[in-house]
Amino acid sequence: MTDERIKDLELKANDIRISIIDMLEDAGSGHTAGPLGMTDIFTAFYFEILQHDPNNPDWEERDRLILSNGHIVPARYATMAHAGYFPLDELKTLRKFGSRLQGHPERHKLPGVENTSGPLGTGLGQSAGMAFGLRMDGKKNRVYCLTGDGELDCGNIWESAMFAAHHRLSNLTVVVDRNNIQINGFTENVMSLGDLKAKWESFGWHVIEVDGHNIEAFVDAVHQAHAIQEQPTCIIAHTIPGKGIPEIENDFTWHGKPPSTEEEQRFLKELRTLRGKIEASHAS
Repeated sequence: MTDERIKDLELKANDIRISIIDMLEDAGSGHTAGPLGMTDIFTAFYFEILQHDPNNPDWEERDRLILSNGHIVPARYATMAHAGYFPLDELKTLRKFGSRLQGHPERHKLPGVENTSGPLGTGLGQSAGMAFGLRMDGKKNRVYCLTGDGELDCGNIWESAMFAAHHRLSNLTVVVDRNNIQINGFTENVMSLGDLKAKWESFGWHVIEVDGHNIEAFVDAVHQAHAIQEQPTCIIAHTIPGKGIPEIENDFTWHGKPPSTEEEQRFLKELRTLRGKIEASHAS
């Protein structure tokens, strides 16, 4: 990946973060920290990794991107809008009555969304089923499941992990957002996950750990996953909740609240300043 391409992706991620803050303030409710932390990964998927077509969301050869921890969907909506699935202006309808953009995504409302979420822990089972079905049909499509570390407290995640390993679903990649927070505290205080890499390996998965804010490294990790045969892959992506806005980074109290109008202005100023820093860091 060229330095120019990396710069373009980092700038795109910054624009998406601006959209996330704007839409959350308009909505007056929603989650802030997780979406900001996962923006680089959504950017990598929609602008570098996925086989997809915004003009034909049901394209049979598309890859499937399943969002299990659906509450971080503002990041997905904003990325999809920037990728051309729907107009940017529609982001202003987040969580509004009658909107296609609800607090959890609904598959039958918004083309390009592969699963309806709600109860945590269900996305990996959906993903494993899709991967199994695609393989039975002789398809080459890949399935990616995004999940959070707090969501790993749910037992059905591990049932699905066993199923995927047993059936050697090498067309399935899970990305764990390892941001170390959940709604009521730090993950290790709520329920310790122990050695997460060793845990996934003990379930029969190939595991890669990566900085979730290094877009080039994340794309490389996904390509490594593609090369693994007879085994699903788990990418543990270490992220910073609230990434891009220093005053809320790593603060679990921002897991489930939106910015006020005054906070929005401060946050947008931070992100516009960050844009200049990104451009300067790639100046020849």
